[in-house]
Amino acid sequence: MSAEVDDLLMLPSDLRTLVGTVAAVQANFYQVQLDPQMEMPLVSTLLCTRRSRLKKLGQQVMVGDRVVVVEPDWAGGRGAIAAVLPRSSELDRPSIANANQILLVFALAEPTLEPIQLSRFLVKAESTGLAVTLCLNKSDLVSSAEQQQWRHRLRTWGYDPLIISLQQGTGFAAVGHRLAQQITVVAGPSGVGKSSLINWLIPALDLRVGAVSGKLGRGRHTTRHVELFKLPDGGLLADSPGFNQPDLEYSPLELGGLFPEIRQRLEAAQCQFGNCLHRDEPNCAVRGEWERYEHYLTFLQEAIAYQATLDHSRDDESNVKIKVREDGQRQTEPKLESKRYRRPSRRTEKQGLQHLYQDIIELLQADDE
Repeated sequence: MSAEVDDLLMLPSDLRTLVGTVAAVQANFYQVQLDPQMEMPLVSTLLCTRRSRLKKLGQQVMVGDRVVVVEPDWAGGRGAIAAVLPRSSELDRPSIANANQILLVFALAEPTLEPIQLSRFLVKAESTGLAVTLCLNKSDLVSSAEQQQWRHRLRTWGYDPLIISLQQGTGFAAVGHRLAQQITVVAGPSGVGKSSLINWLIPALDLRVGAVSGKLGRGRHTTRHVELFKLPDGGLLADSPGFNQPDLEYSPLELGGLFPEIRQRLEAAQCQFGNCLHRDEPNCAVRGEWERYEHYLTFLQEAIAYQATLDHSRDDESNVKIKVREDGQRQTEPKLESKRYRRPSRRTEKQGLQHLYQDIIELLQADDE
């Protein structure tokens, strides 16, 4: 918090009045939760707009941002965001700032827990650079032996899962301990109980809960936008919109670092080549008999295809140039790489005409002789 205090002291004195956290964004309005020591009686949140200066600077205001609020209208519950404090982290999808960790929620059954899908979500969560906590719901639908099998299996992957049952109300003490005093993003496929878990952790909320589709065996999407919810014991929780298959948009060399098993093997012994893809290179320290190696190879093919598409896109961009019009809008025009397609300058044209005129004079003189 000392760094944040230093940031505040650097602001003009009239911008040090109110500080809070953006809890939700809707259109051009921002719901800001004020810090407890700054709350006025009976007012803990303000509905704010963004000052035009921030808009001109292109300063985006995200859920989770720490902001400075001015011009408070306590009676109307309104205010204006005048400054955004520096972020400790930033996610694009979901769009949220200053998160500390990701709580990845899956179900042990209904829908069936598929290892390849779980790996895909884990790789996506690892790519954020935030701490990852894995939570397995619906333990009441499987036996104790199956629970222990999954726990042991996931530990070999590099994760120590929290196993809970929303139906029986078990396992929540460990979850609450992990969430205390943190900004946590809840993620995972639809139908695993994310919204139900948030309702349990924050009883005052009543998030819409979707049932599992009997035809597809998957959950129906219920969360529509990102919003921060205040936990009773401290901390904030962000429910992110549900999705079934997150995109793995990484370069082939980045992918290996998103597997704890690969990181562990590289700490023990390095590969012969610095650009090893851990596929068929000689003296590779990663290739071998570990469960998710096949998952890695599958994702590697996606990463190679993504990199090829990205390189092709860059080649296309190299053939165009960007011009800024008078109204500030940008437009693209094809680049004329070959000189024969470029219009010569007036100076060049004038010099060419002078040479042509001189040649004509010389020819006429030769004819007279």
